[in-house]
Amino acid sequence: MEMALPGASAPREYIVVNGRSYRRPRRTTVVICFDGCDPAYIEVASQAGVTPALDAMRMGGHFALADAAMPTFTNPNNVSIVCGAPPAVHGVAGNFYLDRATGETVMMLDAALMRAPTILAGLAGNGSAVAVVTAKDKLRKALAFGLDGIAFSAERAEGTTQDEHGIVDAASFVGLARPDQYSAELSLFVLDAGIRLIEAGRAEVLYLSLSDYVQHKHAPEAPEALAFMAAVDARVARLIELGAVVGITADHGMTDMAEPDGGPRVVYLGDCLDAAFGEGATRVICPITDPFVRHHGALGGFVRVHVLDKGVDRAAVHELLAAQPGVALALPGAEAAERFEMPEDREADFVVVGAAGVALGARAVDHDVSQLAGERLRSHGSLSEQRVPFLLSHPLVEVGEGGRLRNFDIFDFALNRVG
Repeated sequence: MEMALPGASAPREYIVVNGRSYRRPRRTTVVICFDGCDPAYIEVASQAGVTPALDAMRMGGHFALADAAMPTFTNPNNVSIVCGAPPAVHGVAGNFYLDRATGETVMMLDAALMRAPTILAGLAGNGSAVAVVTAKDKLRKALAFGLDGIAFSAERAEGTTQDEHGIVDAASFVGLARPDQYSAELSLFVLDAGIRLIEAGRAEVLYLSLSDYVQHKHAPEAPEALAFMAAVDARVARLIELGAVVGITADHGMTDMAEPDGGPRVVYLGDCLDAAFGEGATRVICPITDPFVRHHGALGGFVRVHVLDKGVDRAAVHELLAAQPGVALALPGAEAAERFEMPEDREADFVVVGAAGVALGARAVDHDVSQLAGERLRSHGSLSEQRVPFLLSHPLVEVGEGGRLRNFDIFDFALNRVG
């Protein structure tokens, strides 16, 4: 029988966050955002026989494919997962955006855009010990929004403090040196940190967000990708061995966006717009832009277009965008917001989604493709990368009402629907 502290209310069996109920964890619960894990990585690794733990989850737990939030980028989807809701609710619809009020571009590195509470903060406020470990520090503050618990990144694990991160010198605690940000070890550090936190009794609910470095760099059948999948699998096995319910989903898939000769297959919409309407009349924003430029060169399958010159015919802009080869969809901002559940008041004049295997860019001079270091461009952002894996280590005891499965349903399943 649990006892409430003097002067404190007893923990509630359920909390409600963004209109959805979540049960207080009965056992250690770990949700992993396997960044960039296209379903093909799991299928190919399984066929190669290198992922016994994931295979066991698929056979004896629960496995399905779910839809990621649009755009299929890291920040919108990680925030969607921890909020259990789409960007229209929480307000984060990209890694990078144009502030209409100031005319300045802003990279999301904090929680300033957050409009909704997180499941993690709600559980911590109800008495659960909660920890967030991310590969990339750019996500930490958003995921830890309102959280009274542990939150640190592998990227900056050294020198963490109790006041800011809830833990002193996380790297020493984990027993590993801070990994290079462009390495598979960045993700493995996150998983090792989660294991160490459970072993030390520091957390009963964990959110572990990995990096998509390997998936940007290597196709599913590449030896490097298979080795990474095997390393992740071994750590998942350890989490399950420790008694945790493990839920795994992804923020997006991954698509080869290169020409046969290896060069990037890109439509530079900014150059097209400048040629038609004049330089400075419009502005193309690539919301994939983040500090990890070597991953993708700020090229993905989704861009936003702002019309800056009031004299420009917007219908003509729309027509030009829709007519470009390699463009799958060109929608007015309000229509895109409604269709893709994005915040309308933060939307651009137009949203453009690339066809499968096509990257969209601003102007050619805005993208330094040499940062790809000769590798094929593999990226995401479009509808082509929306299908992602959805796995649970334990079978469901409550199926629910069915309907469209989303990656941000993972906490509902892990907390509410397994025994």
